[in-house]
Parts: sequence; C-alpha cells; structure tokens
Amino acid sequence: MHKSSLLRHGLLAIAALVLLFGPAAKPAHAVSKEMVELQTQVQQLLDAVQRLQSTMDARLGVLEHLAQQTADQSNQVSTAVTALQQKISAQNDAVSGKVDGVSGQVQSLNDSVDELKARIAKLDKSVSDLQTQLQAMQAAQAPQQPGAAGPGGTAAPGSPDQGSGAPSGAAPNGAGSQQAPPLQETLQAGVRDYTAGRYQVAQGEFQDVVHYYPLDDAAGTAQFYLGEIAYQQKDYPTAINDYNAVLEGFSGNAKASAAQLHKGFALIASDKREEGIHELHSLIQRHPQTPEARAARAKLTAMGVKAEATK
Repeated sequence: MHKSSLLRHGLLAIAALVLLFGPAAKPAHAVSKEMVELQTQVQQLLDAVQRLQSTMDARLGVLEHLAQQTADQSNQVSTAVTALQQKISAQNDAVSGKVDGVSGQVQSLNDSVDELKARIAKLDKSVSDLQTQLQAMQAAQAPQQPGAAGPGGTAAPGSPDQGSGAPSGAAPNGAGSQQAPPLQETLQAGVRDYTAGRYQVAQGEFQDVVHYYPLDDAAGTAQFYLGEIAYQQKDYPTAINDYNAVLEGFSGNAKASAAQLHKGFALIASDKREEGIHELHSLIQRHPQTPEARAARAKLTAMGVKAEATK
C-alpha cells in the first residue's frame, strides 16, 4: 500500500508538470498531437493506479478481517483448552479422592479380618486350655477313687485316711479356683509400676492380667507392656515374642501400631536389619497417618533407607 501511494504521487507530479509547462512552451493553438496523447496516457495511468489502489485496499481489508477471525478463533480455542484442563483436573481430584476412600475402606476391612482371625485363634487357645485343665483335674481325682472304699472294700479303715487326706485333695481345686484380681486396677497398677521403673513388680501384674483375662482387650495392652519391659532390659527376643502376641492376638488393640514399631526397633537392635526395615515399612503402609508411622519414617531416614510410598 505504501509503494502504490508513492507511485501515485509520482505520476500526479509528472502530470502536473506536463500540464503546467507543456502549453507554456508553445501557443495554445499550437499544442501538438503528441502532447495530447501524452496527457491521455498519463490520465489512463492515473486511472489504473486508482483501480490498483482500490483493489489492494479491498484485499487488505479482507486480510485484516481474516486475521481478526483467526485471532478470535485462537482465543476461543485457548479458552476451550483451559476449561477442558480445569475439568480434567477436577475429575482427577475426584477420582483420587474416591481411590483414597476405597483404600481406607479396604484397609479397615483387612484390619477387621485380622482382628477376627486373632479372636478366633484366642478362642481356640482358650478351648484347648480348658480341655487341658479338665484333663488335669480328672487325672488328679482318679487316684482317690480306689482309696474311698479301702483295699478290702470296707469303709472303716479308709475313713480316717480320707479325713486326713481331704485337705491335700482340696488343694488343687482351691488353686484352680483362686479368685482373679480386679482387671482395671491390676492393669493400672502395672502401668504405674512400669512408669516408676519397678519392672519386676509390673511384670507380675501384667502377667496376672494376661493369665486371668486372656480374651479381654486389656490382655493385649498388658502383653505390650511385657514386651516394653523386655525391650528396656535389652532382652530383644522376648520383647519380639511379646510384640508378636499383641499383633497376632490383639490386632485391634490401641497399642498394636506401637507394638509393630518397637518390634521393628528390636529386630534392628538384634542385628536383623532387613527384617526390622520390612516391619517398619509394613507399619507405614498399614497405619500411614499415625505417630508411630512418622517415627518409623524418621528411623528409616536416619538409617539411610528410603521409606516406601503409602498406598
């Protein structure tokens, strides 16, 4: 457009010079035929330049319109892409939330199944213990049956013997029917003694809870503290066995995650590094949001081991 404007201005200047100086060179009545033809050609050239200018202006307008349409369409596409990205991001967040919820439900279900298995195992053990006690009582009572009538079948010679032997015969029954100590008081006393460092006294109290109340959840807590006492005394094999008793028999106990954490520590302290690391990783996966899981991560980091990502 700029070049055509310069061309047009140049032709106009030439035409003006021709019109001004052409007639001055000769009289008006002596204008030659060549000058008229030149003026005609200049006029035709000016008309062509004007038509070219109009055509270029029209095409430039079309190009500007197309460029504006392209810019508008580009803006629309950008807006649509941004909206699509936001929608996809929202859908991903929703799916992630659902996956986390399902994972939590699955974990809760696994914990419930583990707890149910543990309770079934405890019931089986209790039935087995009752059968053993019953057999022991029957075996203790069996030798007394022949002596009741005496060797000769008369009661007189055997009566004094029976009277003098009654206390010894009652002793096993009395020991078997010894009154159980109160559950909560015994457990709380054991915790107090453990906190005060009276490990031997606390150990006896926790053992009473486990012995007299084997199916109660308090037995799991007592078993955990027995493991803690062994751990404090650096008796790591015993501590590991006590922690396993909590994890296998009382998986739903509030001390279960602490038992698994300290079991991992005890394994590492026993030079069973790989087993201890595996136990800490298992704790992080089963109870990822607990203080015990944070302690497990800190321990692994201190050991130079990368904690596995939670599922």
